Amino acid sequence: MAANNNRETVYLPLEDVESEHCALIVDKGLAQVKGIETHKVELNNHRAAITVDNDEVVAAAVQAIKDLGYGVPTIKNSFPVLGMTCASCAGSVESIVKYEPGVVNASVNFATGNLTVEYLPNMTDASKIQRAVQGVGYDLLIEDETKQQETLEAIHTERFRKLKSKTIWAIILSLPVVIIGMLFMDIPYANETMWLFSTPVVLWLGKDFFINAWKQTKHRSANMDTLVALSTGIAYIFSVFNMLFMDFWHRRGLHAHVYFEAAAVIIAFILLGKLLEEKAKGNTSSAIKKLMGLQPKTVIIIETDGTERQKAIEEVNVGDVILVKPGEKIAVDGMVTSGTSYVDESMLSGEPVPVLKKEKEKVFAGTINQKGSFRFQAVKVGKETMLAQIIKMVQDAQGSKAPVQKLVDKIAGIFVPVVISIAILTFVLWLILGGNNGIVQGLLAAVTVLVIACPCALGLATPTAIMVGVGKGAEKGILIKDAESLELAKKVNAVVLDKTGTITEGRPQLTDIQWLNNDDATKDILLSIEKQSEHPLAEAVVKHLDEVSTISLSNFDSITGKGAKADHNNETYYVGNKKLLAENKITIAEQLQKQADEWGKLSKTVIWFASSKQALSVIAISDKIKETSVAAIKEMQDMGIDLYMLTGDNEATAKAIAEQAGIHHYKAEVLPQHKADFVKKLQEQGKVVAMVGDGINDSTALATADVSIAMGKGSDIAMDVAKMTIISSDLTKIPQSIRLSKQTVATIKQNLFWAFIYNLIGIPIAAGILYPINGFLLNPMIAGAAMALSSVSVVSNSLRLKWKK
Repeated sequence: MAANNNRETVYLPLEDVESEHCALIVDKGLAQVKGIETHKVELNNHRAAITVDNDEVVAAAVQAIKDLGYGVPTIKNSFPVLGMTCASCAGSVESIVKYEPGVVNASVNFATGNLTVEYLPNMTDASKIQRAVQGVGYDLLIEDETKQQETLEAIHTERFRKLKSKTIWAIILSLPVVIIGMLFMDIPYANETMWLFSTPVVLWLGKDFFINAWKQTKHRSANMDTLVALSTGIAYIFSVFNMLFMDFWHRRGLHAHVYFEAAAVIIAFILLGKLLEEKAKGNTSSAIKKLMGLQPKTVIIIETDGTERQKAIEEVNVGDVILVKPGEKIAVDGMVTSGTSYVDESMLSGEPVPVLKKEKEKVFAGTINQKGSFRFQAVKVGKETMLAQIIKMVQDAQGSKAPVQKLVDKIAGIFVPVVISIAILTFVLWLILGGNNGIVQGLLAAVTVLVIACPCALGLATPTAIMVGVGKGAEKGILIKDAESLELAKKVNAVVLDKTGTITEGRPQLTDIQWLNNDDATKDILLSIEKQSEHPLAEAVVKHLDEVSTISLSNFDSITGKGAKADHNNETYYVGNKKLLAENKITIAEQLQKQADEWGKLSKTVIWFASSKQALSVIAISDKIKETSVAAIKEMQDMGIDLYMLTGDNEATAKAIAEQAGIHHYKAEVLPQHKADFVKKLQEQGKVVAMVGDGINDSTALATADVSIAMGKGSDIAMDVAKMTIISSDLTKIPQSIRLSKQTVATIKQNLFWAFIYNLIGIPIAAGILYPINGFLLNPMIAGAAMALSSVSVVSNSLRLKWKK
């Protein structure tokens, strides 16, 4: 944010500040922010008035209020930036947006080409931010998100086409210049012929470098275009001068060399590098394209009169009834109203087995219908669908910055001015120490330094790896919200697991049933009683006996805290606990009692089914451990990770589940607020903690943990708080995400190593450090090829992540 000469009063809208006590807390918090001259919380207006002389203070004030637990309504948006050519461009856009009044935070990701900005809507808006960006020679695409992607695709396609055309022409025109310059310098009119071919390359095909460099200079900034424009411009002008004024050098006893081939080939190589880089960057965002391709463009709507009408996906409203035919993609989230079919939900859950969808079952956008057809009512449309939320989450994560990137951005920001300084110093040193050829070789060395030291490889090192890592996670059913959690996951050495819905299925299931003398003739009576019962455990019995037909009962009676009873053919039947049987003097056979005791030891809930005389069967119900949980827990333990299970259940149940799952550390009867305390204790011991949960009761602990992971079948609140979401709720995805983190961080380190080493070695060689030793002076053309190759190699290395297991 820019500094103002005059003091200014800024109004910050407030949320959740409902009392004088709250206002006092906010007021005290604002008093701690440096740069606020006066401050007052206006409770009636739901705002805080602050007087500042520097707009940068506004962002600090907003953060201070949020840290106190109160809300400042801000808008967070992501806009594509047009016209960026390198990492320094991203830095220029980011800094200009950050200095815009009302902007709380701004971040530009060069790899994705996106600006993520958080701003106060009462102080600024998208169009003002766009004007600020246009002022430094770039542009923002601020149109509606639904059209934004199509427009962006069209812009990228057109840009790629133009870049391809320019590259081909640059290579065609540069080729004769190189051949003449290297092999046939002595033919008549050699210089003039090279001038003829190189002029369109430099002044027509390379004009964007000069235009962009001039825009940067006007705003006292510099980027890669500045380096290219300076190097090729100097080489071209120097060559034209030498060609037209040869006598100037001959009178001084020197030969007038021309370097048209260097100027032309540098531009050809850089255009080729950009073309390959653009193509590779397109591959890094393939996960987003795949996700977007899951949504159909049109749907068939069933009108109120029963007629069918085709409608664009953007026009679908909540409540519309949609027909889905065999093999079609489901367009929006909804609930089945009629028909049945199997639906492939692998894009959401990662599970390859299609799921049966009946009436009142939920269906999700992007999933694929199999052989049947059905109708469903739209419940969530547009941005509200699960697919849209996943796409948004993946986009945000790919655009976010890993902590290591912040340091890289600072280096990239000062990189170009430092390189220009090195180039000037190189020229001066050659002028002083280079003897008769000092001016020519100094100029060549300075040009080579400018060419070889491009910050693109440095700027692409981290974001390309993050993009591929996040995209690969999304394809595997692991949604990663930000780059920080992806980078941090590799360090996790303690995982805290909630029990219900995380280790277990999260719903009671009938696990065992034993009949007296193996006689299950009264199954239909048991089912009919449980169908009328409102007890949560009754549902588990009903689900298990789903294929059995019901019969009519009389005198049904629900007995609170004990069970239920009903009459059939003048006989009374009971379903409930042992107390219900004891009160009615019902006998229990020894084999049934023995079985009930065994299940009790395993902390299963035991239900009895009996006639008026004797118990007919005993039923065990428990929250079943997921099939994959035991394998996942063993895998994490093998990775050296300490596992802890927290549950609100009693000691016996917790112990039984922990033993079955293979967990050595557990805590029973834990209240929601104590889960966060437990996470803090582990952090105080120096552990990097991942919390895995699925319920609202886990949200505080999720927010406290270093890495927070939510189960996709859990509550929306848990998913909002968590930095990662396992869509299928399969625990084996957690070790997968840790391995993905290790692979991504390793790729980032490799990229940064090569980017730094390239510049560390390349710049001194370009400056001529080897010349006094062995007479080697790097050709500017080779420098151009090396610079192009460095960016391409970094992006290619990131793409290797895609094929790693």
